[in-house]
Amino acid sequence: MTTAARTAAASLPNTPGVYRFRDERDRVLYIGRATELRHRVGSYWTSLRGRRHLSRMVAQIVRVEAVACDSVHEAAWLERNLLERSKPRWNRVRGGLEVPIYLRVDRRGAPRLVVDHGPFGADRGPDVFGPYLGGTKARLAVAGLGRVLPLGYTDERLTGAARDMARIRGVDAADRETLLAATVAVLQRRPDAVDAVHRLLVEQRDRAAAGLAFELAERIQQELEAIDWLVAEQKATVPTDPDSDVYGWADGLLVRFEVRGGRLATWTQRACREADARRHLDRTPEHWRPFAARSAELSSRLSAAHHIAA
Repeated sequence: MTTAARTAAASLPNTPGVYRFRDERDRVLYIGRATELRHRVGSYWTSLRGRRHLSRMVAQIVRVEAVACDSVHEAAWLERNLLERSKPRWNRVRGGLEVPIYLRVDRRGAPRLVVDHGPFGADRGPDVFGPYLGGTKARLAVAGLGRVLPLGYTDERLTGAARDMARIRGVDAADRETLLAATVAVLQRRPDAVDAVHRLLVEQRDRAAAGLAFELAERIQQELEAIDWLVAEQKATVPTDPDSDVYGWADGLLVRFEVRGGRLATWTQRACREADARRHLDRTPEHWRPFAARSAELSSRLSAAHHIAA
């Protein structure tokens, strides 16, 4: 049985996503996430390394299921949401290890971007962005944005070294609204704003490396990666999304996701005729349809691979 699962795993795409393993009684053994699905899932049959405790689980796997995501951040949220609903036997913790974080524009005095634990609901207002997973990444992203969009130096009350630094950076209170608008545009995932910040950080990183300031170059690289994490497409947790049922169908397999409280919270699949699936597909919100169709196609491909190898 595990041979069929291993063969099916080889048909996975090398994209970010979430996977789960089932045993011969159709029980979910494990839910995980991957930066590259095919490589990660295949590693259970090639090299467990620090995951030796999972070797007994691998012998029980008869089916692999997966959802391809649009970013690693989206995969992290989907894994967390699923594990908050139920914890399979071989998962060690319910939910995820990363802490949900928001970024907020604090307008008391000179505006500044701060990390906030919230929580914030659908009525959170225009100055709150997120949620994001990972406090470390959020703080690195704030540092990176401040490095090239130095809002903190637009305060009229700066004194001493801070005033000197503002002069060196070439900013003052007159630049406040421009820098604030650029910061907000990045958090809104506007491509032109994201590209501009990315380009400026790459220039600073490369200058640091050329000047043999390798620790600084590494720090800026971490900030770049953190900003990429924050601005990547992520729809598994969006507090403003209404509750909805999301369906995809392909080759006799119906995949269903539930969006509840702004979270993509459940994932099921079952055999279904196309005629019967139509009424479900019609209920799927338009912006979810590409994701649902892609998920159904992947599920159908994995199911076919299992049958061929079994």
